[in-house]
Amino acid sequence: MTGWQSSRRRGLDGRRGGRRQDETAGGDPLNPDVVPGPPEDDPGDPVSAARGICLRALTGAPKTRSQLADLLAARDIPDDAAETVLDRFTEVGLIDDAAFARAWVSSRQAGRGLARRALSAELRAKGVDAEVAAEAVEAVDDDDERAAAQRLVARRVAGMRRLDRATATRRLVGMLARKGYNGGLAAAVVREALDDDGVGDPHGDGLEALDEDVLLP
Repeated sequence: MTGWQSSRRRGLDGRRGGRRQDETAGGDPLNPDVVPGPPEDDPGDPVSAARGICLRALTGAPKTRSQLADLLAARDIPDDAAETVLDRFTEVGLIDDAAFARAWVSSRQAGRGLARRALSAELRAKGVDAEVAAEAVEAVDDDDERAAAQRLVARRVAGMRRLDRATATRRLVGMLARKGYNGGLAAAVVREALDDDGVGDPHGDGLEALDEDVLLP
């Protein structure tokens, strides 16, 4: 018995035991008011098992092909069965990495203010092909990126008024760097925001003293 069959068998035995207990407690399996659970996957068919695993995973949120492949591997589904199901799901549109990437970029750029570099890194971490990720990230242009950086800094600049200019600059530029913004844009946006808000001495922003890694282009 393979690993996935063994784990599946344990789950089935547990559910069967639960049903017997319910029935002895007076439950009526023929009662039309009782909503049946999902049909069991055939424990002897790895393709059926893989199909069920993928459908359940996709119920919660979209997934990339790579994420589903990793999930099937973790459940010890044989490679050929996994590929059969993943190919079929891709064919019918249940798996669509390009659509996933577009939605991810739209959500993360608007909600978290991430720059293109960070968005690309996140997509690659989820197994999206480099070309597909690059195409999705192209939806964010320079103006979008600058506007997002300005919004991020504007939310935090008021809390920097008690700090000296160099400390405020370092913290704000570091925050933008962690979200994927290049050093030149981060420095310009932060300097502009601190000037507008009157934080510290404009000639003492300390940009020249920042860690080189923070100001990388």
